[in-house]
Amino acid sequence: MKTRLLFKTGIIAAFGATVLLACTKNNNNANVTPVAKSDVSEAVLKNIKDLGFSTDQVRKVGDGYLVEGDILLTQENLTEASTSPNVRIAETEQYRTTNLVKNLPRTITISISNLPTVYGTATQNAIARYNALNLSLKFQFVSSRGQIQIVGFNQGPSGGYITLGSSGFPTKRGEAYSQIQMNTNEQAYGANPDVNYLTSVLQHEMGHCIGFRHTDYFNRAFSCGGTAVNEGASNVGAILIPGTPSTADAGSWMLACSNGGDRTFNTNDKVALNYLY
Repeated sequence: MKTRLLFKTGIIAAFGATVLLACTKNNNNANVTPVAKSDVSEAVLKNIKDLGFSTDQVRKVGDGYLVEGDILLTQENLTEASTSPNVRIAETEQYRTTNLVKNLPRTITISISNLPTVYGTATQNAIARYNALNLSLKFQFVSSRGQIQIVGFNQGPSGGYITLGSSGFPTKRGEAYSQIQMNTNEQAYGANPDVNYLTSVLQHEMGHCIGFRHTDYFNRAFSCGGTAVNEGASNVGAILIPGTPSTADAGSWMLACSNGGDRTFNTNDKVALNYLY
């Protein structure tokens, strides 16, 4: 959640005063050793910027790139062209990506692998929160081989932050992103993770999997602190959801950085979810 999915857990001012929403606590959320920005080509950085994502602290992760602390852009994402002109910048509203889950109504299965019991409980709690909205898109917990699989990684702090989790966006074909990674390092959630806090992080990462951007993507300082950063115009990746507010929305479940507590859907989040699903 910047990991504000950046989800900041509140150790540092930018990420630290709050928890990176989507994924990090006090560090940039990547589950791999950070690489210098210079190690990512200028062509890739331009592509990422053109898609409407921040190029600050981009990290190479496998075949993709981790941006904004907890969002994994695949090669497919980087080569896709925008199919929607409805892009808007510089207001604090709800935003989605070009790609959404298709073939509605449908149910997406979710499973976890090799994680402590509390992660399973949190996953089922997050699923229950979504299903309580009676959307055309529902989730179901299964014991294995879910369409979204939640897996663990162990990575300590780096550069003053620690990654809480990460995920990606739906495919062009309309399938939900298939994996959520959660940090099992003790410095991420402590020796005895709070189930409600885990639930809120998973709820946020599931939001990315079905196509939601950070509510404050254009200025992550809103929830993460630090210097205000506007990512500028984009041609894809930040589409305004009608009916959501044009003023600061401090309680959104998709804010880039978390406050370290149990953040769930507010009224505007529910409007956005019902509009799309």
